[in-house]
Amino acid sequence: MQIQVVKSKIHRVKCTGAELNYIGSITIDEDLMEAANIIQGEKVQIVNNDNGERLETYCIPGPRNSGEITLNGAAARKVAVGDTLILITYAIMDYEEAKTFKPSLVFPDEATNLLK
Repeated sequence: MQIQVVKSKIHRVKCTGAELNYIGSITIDEDLMEAANIIQGEKVQIVNNDNGERLETYCIPGPRNSGEITLNGAAARKVAVGDTLILITYAIMDYEEAKTFKPSLVFPDEATNLLK
């Protein structure tokens, strides 16, 4: 049996941009992506703590040490700059492997989105 479990989480970052006229995705500071073990193109669930929205898109790397968290395309309508977001990825794995798997959890500085 296989199950889906949390693989990565970037907890409580501020939305720094919303670009409606873009082909889609979420731009994430590459330092945050690496710390959370997220790769370019990976599906990401976005939870907006300010309005309750939940959506999925794919990620693209933003400039390192920038703190950038920008929703692009239609997803830009689901956030406002300054909203607090949680970014989550999931993995499918064998049930026994999932019992011991440890996700990558990142808790950046809430004011700057930078790694502490």
